[in-house]
Amino acid sequence: MRTLKVVLAEDAVLLREGLVGLLERFGHAVPAAVGDGPSLVAAALAHEPDVVIVDVRMPPGYTDEGLRAVRELQALRPSLAVLVLSQYVEQTFADELLGGRHGAGTGYLLKDRVGDVEEFMAAVVRVADGGMVVDPEVVRQLLARRRDPLERLTPREREVLGLMAEGRSNSAIARALVVTDAAVAKHIASILLKLDLPPSAPDDHRRVLAVLAYLRG
Repeated sequence: MRTLKVVLAEDAVLLREGLVGLLERFGHAVPAAVGDGPSLVAAALAHEPDVVIVDVRMPPGYTDEGLRAVRELQALRPSLAVLVLSQYVEQTFADELLGGRHGAGTGYLLKDRVGDVEEFMAAVVRVADGGMVVDPEVVRQLLARRRDPLERLTPREREVLGLMAEGRSNSAIARALVVTDAAVAKHIASILLKLDLPPSAPDDHRRVLAVLAYLRG
């Protein structure tokens, strides 16, 4: 696992310090750990991190301070990798963050559902490397608001799409669903066809587009 430079924004002091200690224990550098949106923007611009980990609700209003800070950073550094670590599914934020981040690492994890330290650290690295990591509950809540596109998929295809959103490989999806790799490949091909994704694009890019298409509706 490579060494990253991480800037962290979390208003809960104990959680913030715990995350700093965890990141450093895994060999990553945390040049700044802050508790509000403006401080996040300043720290990210000053330290040029590989990835920013941010909560959504922070002082003073505990509404969308993290969202506004990320918007500002995206305008200044479009390629900045962002991992949201929140207690809630902020649907507007998730739509914006996951729907318009082509080429930039993106993640949205729920604090209460992070159950494995090593998996969490792997997710941080994946986002920093330009990948996407989304908690299945985030996907479920976003897709629940957009029923029309889902009508085009079978129940099994929806399961496959949900596992794709978690960043799983074809083999990992096959193991989770207890089917063959060939069956998974067939389901994914059907999903891409129903979403009218261009076959000329690389397969990995089409997979990301498939997830983003549903998150955006």
